[in-house]
Amino acid sequence: MSHSTNPLVRFYFKVGLIPQILLGLILGIVLAAVSKDTALSMSLLGGLFINALKSVAPILVLVLVIASISNHQHGKRANMGVLLTLYFAGMMLAALLATSASFMFPSEISLGETVEQIKLTPPGGISDVLKTLLDKMIDNPVNALVNANYIGLIIWGVGIGIALRHASETTKTMMNDLSYAISFIVKIIIRFAPIGVFGLVASTLAETGFGELFKYAHLLMVLVLCMLIVALIINPLLAYLVMHKNPYPLVFTSLKDSAIPAFFTRSSAANIPVNMEICKRLNMDEDTYSVAVPLGATINMSGAAVTITVLTLATVNSMHIGVDIYTAVLLCIVTSVCACGASGIAGGSLLLIPVACSMFGIPNEISAKVIGIGIAIGVIQDSVETALNSSSDVVFIGAVSSATQRRKSQ
Repeated sequence: MSHSTNPLVRFYFKVGLIPQILLGLILGIVLAAVSKDTALSMSLLGGLFINALKSVAPILVLVLVIASISNHQHGKRANMGVLLTLYFAGMMLAALLATSASFMFPSEISLGETVEQIKLTPPGGISDVLKTLLDKMIDNPVNALVNANYIGLIIWGVGIGIALRHASETTKTMMNDLSYAISFIVKIIIRFAPIGVFGLVASTLAETGFGELFKYAHLLMVLVLCMLIVALIINPLLAYLVMHKNPYPLVFTSLKDSAIPAFFTRSSAANIPVNMEICKRLNMDEDTYSVAVPLGATINMSGAAVTITVLTLATVNSMHIGVDIYTAVLLCIVTSVCACGASGIAGGSLLLIPVACSMFGIPNEISAKVIGIGIAIGVIQDSVETALNSSSDVVFIGAVSSATQRRKSQ
C-alpha cells in the first residue's frame, strides 16, 4: 500500500495517526464554519465510525479479559501482593479524584438528537444501580454479547479465564492469539479515526454551534489536570507509604524517562522495553520488575480510570441524571475494575466507557457517541493518559524494590 502511486494514499499511510486526527479535527471545524449543510451531511462518516466501534467493543472486552486471566503465569509472585495493592489503590484514588473534579467543575457534551430519540429511565438511587448491576452480571453470555452488556461480558470473561488457567498451553495460546486478532481489527478501525473525527466534529458543530469547542476544551482541561495531580501528588504519596523516603527523585526520573516516550507512542505495551531498561538502570529488584513491568502495562491504568470516570460523568451530567454519593463511590470501584481491562492500544480506555455508562441506564447508542468524542480530544488526552499509566509502573515498582532492598540490608 505504501508503494501506491496515489499521493493521497501515500500521505495517509506515511503520516502518523495523531497528526491525521488533528487534521480531521481542523478540517471538520473549517467545514462547519464554511458550509453548514455540507457539514451536516458528514454525519454519515461519523456514524459509520461510531457503529464500527460499537460492533467491535463487546467482543474485544470479552476476549481480552479471558486471555489476560487464562495466561496469568503461576509461581511468579515476587512482591506481587504489595504491587497489586498499589496498582488498585492508585486507580481507585484516581477515580475518586476524577469524580470530585467532575462534581466541582461539571463538564457537558452535546449528544445531538440521539438523546431525544431514546426514552431514558435513569436509576432512582444506589438500590436501582445495584439491581441493574446484578441483573447484568447474571445475563446469558450470548445475550450479553448481542446487547453489548459489558458488565455481563466481564463476569463471563473472568469466569472462563479462571477455568482456562488449568487448560493446555495450546488453548491458552489460542486465546492469546484471538485477543491479538481482535486488537488488530480495533487498530484497523482506529486507523479510520481521522475520517470519523472529521465527520463527527463537522456535523456536531454544524448542529450545535461553535460553543461545543469550549465544552471540548473544558473537558480536556479537567482530564489533564486530574492526571497531573495523580502523577505529582497521589503516586508520590502511595510510593512514600511503601518506601518511607522522599519519592520525588524516583517520580521525576520516571516522568522524564518513561512518560515522555509513552506520550508519543500512546501505547503502554510499546513502552514495556523502555520501562524494563529504566528498572535495570536503577538497580531495581529483577525478580520484581521482570514480572511487574508487563503486568503493569496491562492492569495499572490510573489514566484510564480518570478518562472513564470524567467522560461517564460528563455524559450523566449532559443527560441530567442525578448521582448520589453512594453511586459515585460505586462508579469509582467499577471504573477501577474497568481500567484494569483497558486495552494496551491507543484509545483502549475509551472502549470501556459503555461499561460505566450502563450503570446509569445509558444505552450503547449514546455511549458509542461519547467514545467518538473521546477520540476527538484523544490527540492530547490519550497521550497524557499513556504517559501517566507507564510512568506509574516505574514509580510503584521502584517503591516496592526500594522497600525490599531495605529489608534485605537490615
